[in-house]
Amino acid sequence: MSTLVLAGAALAVSLLSLASLCAGDPKRRRAAGLSAEGAVGMGRKWMVAATLAPGLACVAAGDAAAFLVWLGGTALFGWLLALTANRAR
Repeated sequence: MSTLVLAGAALAVSLLSLASLCAGDPKRRRAAGLSAEGAVGMGRKWMVAATLAPGLACVAAGDAAAFLVWLGGTALFGWLLALTANRAR
């Protein structure tokens, strides 16, 4: 499998999981005046695992370049997501 295909697929899966983690963040929901219920527990732990699993798949495939692209892309998207989610409304 091509490095770019593997990194792109891994990044897409991680970005979806990361976006759902951001949307259900209990602290952010409380600060916005919303209920924090349902945003804690095993569901969040599974989402963290789903965010990190594609990176482990890149490592298991033995593609260091895909892993580094995934790592950088996930970090960049996480920062951008935190930046846009914390804007005053």
